[in-house]
Amino acid sequence: MMQNVLNSFSRLCVTNSRFTLTQNVSVKLPTTTLIQLQPQHQQIRFINKHGYLTEPGWKAFGYRWMVKFPEKYTVKKLPLLKLAGRDPTTGKRVVGGLGGGHKKKYRWVDKCRHGPKEGPPLVEKILAIQYDPCQSAKLALVAGGDKVRYITATSTMKAGDLISTSGHIPRIAIRPKEGDAHPLGALPLGTEVCCIEKYVGEGGTIAVSAGSRAILVRKVGDRCIIQLPSKQEMSLKQECMATVGHVGNEDHNTKHIGSAQRLRWLGFRPRSGLWHRKDGRYGRKIRPLPPLKTVDNRKIDKITELPLTVKAIC
Repeated sequence: MMQNVLNSFSRLCVTNSRFTLTQNVSVKLPTTTLIQLQPQHQQIRFINKHGYLTEPGWKAFGYRWMVKFPEKYTVKKLPLLKLAGRDPTTGKRVVGGLGGGHKKKYRWVDKCRHGPKEGPPLVEKILAIQYDPCQSAKLALVAGGDKVRYITATSTMKAGDLISTSGHIPRIAIRPKEGDAHPLGALPLGTEVCCIEKYVGEGGTIAVSAGSRAILVRKVGDRCIIQLPSKQEMSLKQECMATVGHVGNEDHNTKHIGSAQRLRWLGFRPRSGLWHRKDGRYGRKIRPLPPLKTVDNRKIDKITELPLTVKAIC
């Protein structure tokens, strides 16, 4: 009998305490806390990893990543699909040691610096110097007229500078200014150049990484010979465009990695562990310099137009 009375009294105290607790909470909590307590919906990302099979504009850069390019040039950051050393069609591993890394976006760099062959040069203003996660060199955001584009930045470029681009080849060599772009035939001997075109009109592909450069050694006829840092000489056409100076971010190769985790953050995976003892890879070898490499020595036949007139015979 006494036990039943105690049980009923305990139930009565618990229900009264719950009532007072809910009453106090409902009074003290403002309406703003109710809004904050609502569940937040995470943004859903729709990424079609097999879109390159059906969508146009995808381009692979080796076996590292693929980029989807729009129809018109843009300075917006483009989506990037990592391949991690695998072939995009078969899925088989081709290159080891690649994969992972931080998320990044691709910047579309305009490698063609073409200017007018007659008249005043094309003048552009540097808006900013930016970091590019997809290459070692830094980028320069330039604007000229109604166009804005990314180009590879040289060591002396800074925001607010004016750079010019000209395609004219004068009879006497010009006085070059670092950051400007001219044909190889317009530059004096001994000029330090970078972002050099291998074929006329295809954009700079020689000396484009951080700190790289080449030297204009001599001119033979309508061809210019440049010397690469490896002491190899290349013979190019005098119409090939080049940027005066060397590529910026020179201390890129001197930066210490510091930890294995940072190497993973940069997109490199651990090695296999296979160890070679003195395989001769790093021995000192004295070899002769490679011969002169001639690029694009095709001769194009000039088409001459002959005017023909026919007289009517009455």
